[in-house]
Amino acid sequence: MNKKSSTKDLSLSSNERLFINNKSLFSPKKYIKPKPNGLKIYTYNAGFKKRFNDLLVIIFDETVESSAVYSKTSMPSAPIIWDKLNNKGKAKALIVNSGNANAHTGSKGIKIIDKYVNYLSKVIGCNKNEILVSSTGIIGEQLNPDKIIKKIKNINKTIPNDNLLDAALSIMTTDTYPKITEKKVSLNGKTFKIYGIAKGSGMIHPNMGTMLSYVFIQTYVPKIILKKLINNNLKNTFNSISTDGDTSTSDTFVLFSNNKKLVNFNINKNFEILNKSVFEVMEDLSLKVVKDGEGISKLIKLNIIKGKSKNQVMKIGFSIINSPLVKTAIAGEDANWGRIIAAIGKSNQKINQSKIKIFFGKNLVCQKGFIYNKINLRALNMYMKCKIIEISVVLDSGSYKHTFYGNDLTHEYIRINAEYRS
Repeated sequence: MNKKSSTKDLSLSSNERLFINNKSLFSPKKYIKPKPNGLKIYTYNAGFKKRFNDLLVIIFDETVESSAVYSKTSMPSAPIIWDKLNNKGKAKALIVNSGNANAHTGSKGIKIIDKYVNYLSKVIGCNKNEILVSSTGIIGEQLNPDKIIKKIKNINKTIPNDNLLDAALSIMTTDTYPKITEKKVSLNGKTFKIYGIAKGSGMIHPNMGTMLSYVFIQTYVPKIILKKLINNNLKNTFNSISTDGDTSTSDTFVLFSNNKKLVNFNINKNFEILNKSVFEVMEDLSLKVVKDGEGISKLIKLNIIKGKSKNQVMKIGFSIINSPLVKTAIAGEDANWGRIIAAIGKSNQKINQSKIKIFFGKNLVCQKGFIYNKINLRALNMYMKCKIIEISVVLDSGSYKHTFYGNDLTHEYIRINAEYRS
């Protein structure tokens, strides 16, 4: 592995992976290379990172419908502010750069976006409000728009990339692998595909967002239905994962459709099939993000069962999944259920602790307010060596339930973020 041992080894204009050759334990063995219709993909090394491509430009053949949701942070990046001010649900192009977040850059950050968006709009012949922008990387550094303009000025003469894998690679920062997925949908004798890409490894925590993700539906879907699809599926996918409890300034999720009308999605049966398919795409992408959590050695699946209310379940779930003490115990293969009890307690939810049951896999470890006196320690210790640790907390106070995904906290996470660039 190419280990960079201190901050001085890093380019101050770059946040490329500290372990260039390091891969998550959950890294896919093979990558698909889907080729969506109705759009052209361009990727470049614009100089935001020393190595690898760091600029993605997608040009749609026609202006298409889109719907977006952004981070609820009170410190949004310039691209989020710009998109909200300008885009009204139509898209002709998408520009994403990695290596510089263009966040906390003041009014100058907005003017910088205006400069490169206005340039692209003239090159491809569209209105500037038909262009969406995203940036990811280091916070607080001014982005040089000329780096983007230099690459896009001859875009009409450039041969585009032929697959989405190149797009996924170009938006990575501390990711160890590209996140990409596809889903084939058959409906009323018609078939179409849904494609998606995402980036994210650290600073992952809802509420939407959690990272950058773009999903492309290869048929026409009205904007109002695109919005409904996001609202239906966000909570149980991207808003149910957390790697470190920190919400990014740049989190963005955009759903695009094209203009090829195949199916009427105002018919409820058709919508439900589409809704299920979009959920599966979003779920797959969100799990790929959390499985690439910085320094991950174990994936944590947490089930909160029989809660009194939706709010109670969500509060307790995130209190546990984000607890450094719980995460480090999992990293150490220690079924320290007392830390889970403590995390429940700090959620400030009224709980009858004598009703709580906690399981690691199928191993019951506590019930009725006490340690379970028949714990099979041999079986429990063997289970804790698994790559995926499932924890179930039964509150026994109602009918609400939810599943969360997170990862453990290792020395590697500390190293990455100590040497990242601050």
